[in-house]
Amino acid sequence: MSRKYFGTDGVRGKVGDEPITPEFAMRLGYAAGKVLVAAEHDALHGEHPAVLIGKDTRISGYMLESALQAGLTAAGVDVRLTGPMPTPGVAYLTRALRLQAGVVISASHNPYEDNGIKFFSARGAKLPDEVELAIEASLEQPMKTASSQQLGRVKRVEAAAARYIEFCKSTFPTDMDLRGMRIVVDCANGAAYHIAPHVFHELGADVIAIGNEPNGFNINKECGATHTDALSRAVRKHRADVGIALDGDGDRLMMSDASGVVMDGDKLIYAIARYRKESGQTLDGVVGTLMTNLGAELALKALGCEFKRANVGDRYVLELMQKNGWLLGGEASGHILCLDKHTTGDGIVSALQVLAALRGSGKSLAEYTRDCPAYPQILLNVRVARGFKTDGHAGVAQAVAEVEAELGNTGRVVLRASGTEPLIRVMVEGQDEAQVRRTADHIADAVRSAAGV
Repeated sequence: MSRKYFGTDGVRGKVGDEPITPEFAMRLGYAAGKVLVAAEHDALHGEHPAVLIGKDTRISGYMLESALQAGLTAAGVDVRLTGPMPTPGVAYLTRALRLQAGVVISASHNPYEDNGIKFFSARGAKLPDEVELAIEASLEQPMKTASSQQLGRVKRVEAAAARYIEFCKSTFPTDMDLRGMRIVVDCANGAAYHIAPHVFHELGADVIAIGNEPNGFNINKECGATHTDALSRAVRKHRADVGIALDGDGDRLMMSDASGVVMDGDKLIYAIARYRKESGQTLDGVVGTLMTNLGAELALKALGCEFKRANVGDRYVLELMQKNGWLLGGEASGHILCLDKHTTGDGIVSALQVLAALRGSGKSLAEYTRDCPAYPQILLNVRVARGFKTDGHAGVAQAVAEVEAELGNTGRVVLRASGTEPLIRVMVEGQDEAQVRRTADHIADAVRSAAGV
């Protein structure tokens, strides 16, 4: 059964357009609440199930938070509020507080005009497909408010940010600190603005925080993990040892070396893997995605790490990691999962693992990732009508076949639809940059022709 509302990362869209409206959010809260009530009825011994709600700094978060509260409490579910909280912070607190589910109001790296709603299970993991399908089925049923005696209650979680800060610090080796290290931290004017700088400062670093003045409209705007020029400039200006950039909801990570050169998720995963190998930690294999650079794959294999590719999306990376019993995986986009540290991708926790590698090795970020080359890789985003698929378009298939024949065994082609935006992503990778760019343009032109744009 296909899902009508849930994508690869919850429900997401432009604020004011279905499904990101207060009416839908209320119905979604009610539907999720009814599913949770049914699922947890016996285990809770008659007590109300409780759900945690966190959000990023978008202006629309207030509206959606109130609507979700109304729906959940109408279904007889208690609500706990954190205010602005990174997505991985909601996952952690849901588990730590022994709640039945967590809800995040965020559109991650998207601009402020967008927003989204995603759920975590009681274990701090994304909801299984069958639960999301049950919620969608419940959405088709009319709302029937619980009796006044059964209505849920709402209250704020005391010291939510402080609890998550302590959790993040606990993932850094206890015999290390960051004293003597100057770090620029770009919070993307997002959910980590009041958390990330404190984590690194309390571990001893000299922290320069940027992107830490959210106003509801500037989340991800020319800052953060998706716009790293600001990080590079700040690192050079302040002569920092390293730079850290998060995205709006704090689950993506990019880092910069001392010269301002930005390292993507592939290189950061390599740094973590290399240190784990060198320090004798268990590391059987690493999961990447279809977009993982071929240079990173070869570098990981040179460390003795088995490597496998999942479909794009941290959901699919996690599934393949769990299937193989592996602890490390992630995406070039900066979603990095260290399952021995957290149940989900966490930008702050991942940065701490990279910093531990630098501290433990005594090397700079540039030195430690030097053996992980990046093959020329061109990614083009072709905007299309929502729901457009390339399947069945002969011109697109022919263009892909031509490029694959030209590249032979020296490159790769990946053509896929974005899971969060109406885009077709065209990726071509190979040894010759001019060839890669020309062939990527050829496929992108074929997609535009098929889509009529």
